[in-house]
Amino acid sequence: MEGWNYFNYFTEIEEYFWKKRGAHLLVSPLDWAIMETWQKAGVPLEAALKGIDKAFESYQRSRRGAGKPLKNLAYCTDAVLEAAEEQQEAAAGSAPKVVPKAASEAFSRDELKVYFAKNAIRLKHAAERALAQQPEIASRLTEIANSLESTTDILDTPGTLDLEDLERRLTILDEKIHALLTSHAPEELILKIRREVDGQLASYRRKMKAEQLAMVEKQYVQKRLLEEFGIPRLSLFYVS
Repeated sequence: MEGWNYFNYFTEIEEYFWKKRGAHLLVSPLDWAIMETWQKAGVPLEAALKGIDKAFESYQRSRRGAGKPLKNLAYCTDAVLEAAEEQQEAAAGSAPKVVPKAASEAFSRDELKVYFAKNAIRLKHAAERALAQQPEIASRLTEIANSLESTTDILDTPGTLDLEDLERRLTILDEKIHALLTSHAPEELILKIRREVDGQLASYRRKMKAEQLAMVEKQYVQKRLLEEFGIPRLSLFYVS
């Protein structure tokens, strides 16, 4: 993913899906899980948008498309992955492109400092809320908040800011949070979330491959756990 689009992958798809659907509705946790699955699989933004186009065309020709809007991105998964494969095949053997380094200008340092500080505060508030019933979660969240605050020192170093390396550091912290919640969240909460995703994916299971389903389920559970504990995503993807 090149330049600016690297940091706007989710919002670009979200806005495009809104336009195609004709309604500015909130994207569901399932939709976000699906977008994260595409991003982690390396699906280019262009292929994702092209696949959404194809999925809408197919849906509108089907019986289900008669007067009913396409509700979520799960229906688009096959078309998006096919578009990604087509784009990869078309690019095979072509001359390598020079990737512009526009990503280094995507955010100002002041903007990132505000973003980091806001997320550190939210992590500490989440730790305070969890302290009484989940002391292990509270302790680890406080440690992660401190690590995030120390990462801010990078923004004060002279020279060009390496946003890709910064993103790697944030990804490590995000992964620590996911591992923490998955292993220490109450079993009843995880069970409730798994029932949610099972219900939402019920009508799409036959159309999605096993590995796709597993990835979407994992991303969904992670997102819902973050919501339940009031924990932000730390990635630069979520800078607003």
